[in-house]
Amino acid sequence: MRVLVIKLAALGDFAQAFGPFAAIRAHHPGARITLLTTRAYAPLARMAPWFDEVWEDGRPSWSDIPALWRLARRLHGARFDRVYDLQTSARSSRYRWFVGRQAEWSGIARGASHPHANPARDAMHTVDRQRDQLRMAGITAFPEPDLSWLDADLSRFALPDRFCLLVPGASPGRPAKRWPEDRFGALAASLALPAVVIGGPAETPLAAAIVAAAPGTMDLTGRTSFADIAALARRAAFCIGNDTGPTHLVAAAGCPTLALFGEDSDPALCAPRGRRATFLRHVPLAGLEPADVAAELPRLT
Repeated sequence: MRVLVIKLAALGDFAQAFGPFAAIRAHHPGARITLLTTRAYAPLARMAPWFDEVWEDGRPSWSDIPALWRLARRLHGARFDRVYDLQTSARSSRYRWFVGRQAEWSGIARGASHPHANPARDAMHTVDRQRDQLRMAGITAFPEPDLSWLDADLSRFALPDRFCLLVPGASPGRPAKRWPEDRFGALAASLALPAVVIGGPAETPLAAAIVAAAPGTMDLTGRTSFADIAALARRAAFCIGNDTGPTHLVAAAGCPTLALFGEDSDPALCAPRGRRATFLRHVPLAGLEPADVAAELPRLT
């Protein structure tokens, strides 16, 4: 059996799909499962035990006709028996025409054989929505995803014995999702253990401001892979971060995680899920006081 799973972006959504990925693999143990994703997440997907093949050309520009043609030919030529569209976007739904009508389709595409027909789907948390979608496609077992494969050697960082993680970044196009760096700095300065700041290269100025306020802080922005982030999560005492991809990945790895939400995203729909994850919402997020965040730490530890 040939199965296609579609999950294009973003990191937080990708981390919240670990459970569905594991459920699909458990439901189709002998199938050849292909993941269609994008280049940023292909390395992470290739490390996982859930896929036999990972395609990273899943989101060509609509104006790039040659790339669209290549993707259409690739999807049609693979002759998939079933598709699980976990992206459930207008784009991914259009891919049903590339794959061909012979394939069973789980998603929201018109004519899908296994449509996610719950009228309340847009009001559901991402994790609950995907589980509901898979149940309607006949998948009823959802094993806890084993993330032991997502690990790394951290010796090059010379980490302290005890530390916490801070994730001060967020999508550049959604600044209201970002708790100000001076608030992160004040929080770091008040903690009883050193902080380690993670994020992409674009977050390095934020880390510098936090280090200036709390000189014992370690800046690892732009220096960590996905596997490094998961390994850090397993060693950290706790994590405090904005609603952004690394925070979701840290929570998925089992680290006690406090995610900070403001007016620009709804934790009822997208809060990190994990055995020890919780959230704090304040509108506006910039008005959240460091003391109020610190007061939540006993819930984590």
